[in-house]
Amino acid sequence: MTSTVSPYDILWKWSPAIVLAALVAFFTIINPNFLSLANFARMSIAATPALLVALGVTFIIIMGSIDLSMEGIVSTTAVVFGWLFLALGGHLAEGWAWVALPAAILTGAVFGYVNGLVHVKLSIPSFMSSLAMGFVGTGIAVLMTSGERIRIEDDVFRALLLERFFGFPLMAYVGLVAVLLAWFIQRKTTLGRNFYAVGGGEHLAHASGLNVRRVRVLGFTLAGMFYAAAALLAVARLGIAEANTGSNYMFVSITSVVVGGTTLLGGSGGVWNTVAGVLIVNVISNGMVVAGLPRYLQDGVLGLLVIIAVVLSTDRKSISFVK
Repeated sequence: MTSTVSPYDILWKWSPAIVLAALVAFFTIINPNFLSLANFARMSIAATPALLVALGVTFIIIMGSIDLSMEGIVSTTAVVFGWLFLALGGHLAEGWAWVALPAAILTGAVFGYVNGLVHVKLSIPSFMSSLAMGFVGTGIAVLMTSGERIRIEDDVFRALLLERFFGFPLMAYVGLVAVLLAWFIQRKTTLGRNFYAVGGGEHLAHASGLNVRRVRVLGFTLAGMFYAAAALLAVARLGIAEANTGSNYMFVSITSVVVGGTTLLGGSGGVWNTVAGVLIVNVISNGMVVAGLPRYLQDGVLGLLVIIAVVLSTDRKSISFVK
């Protein structure tokens, strides 16, 4: 007996892409300059660090958990990178300054690992344990910098922003590589499939012999590595590492994941949904600027977008109460 796919299922699958196309058309009608290559390049600069953060938290949400530590991890890894980079010479093409790059990724992985351990070993809800770890990360960044900024002026590192191919900066292509890597982990690895198993039913996954706790810890560790990569791009974008480097990434990343169609209940969605969500959020943000809307209205629109996305992506009949 073969199962049939309903028109509604097809429409739902492609709804993020349809919404994205409609938004691009709408803002182009309002201001034709929206469709220019220069504007798309500006959007890619703003979107790429947030994209990497969103990719990391996608794995957590697929597991049915939530991660609110990204701002602290981004800030800490940015400061660790900046401090070590300057301590080792401050020039990527000379000496040992390049060591700061893997050191930052390792820092993100360690933070993510500890984040996961606190969650599973102490049986603390993920939103609370990760929020606390985020505060810890921000505090460490403040202590390391004493509130000061670390300036990164190396031309080779800043080439991620300044060097362009086909009109787009190098960091946009780094973002594309990150998307392909995340997709490979999701679709082609046992760990990626285990994320869906845990999110689809933790008790069933445990009964089938899956080490759920180990999967959760690995998921948070992987997310921390993506956050660290986002921190590197954020520093390259601004030329500064500081305790506020991770500001606003929590809202933007989780909004993008949910808007893209990955349900907060876990077990569905994925990398390409997140890519669509990041594009939708950034098109709306950029489009509102092009349209001349004031900042407070922009924040209000994005907040309303989150509520609508959660309502549309959640089967209200499948839950008995709201946690």
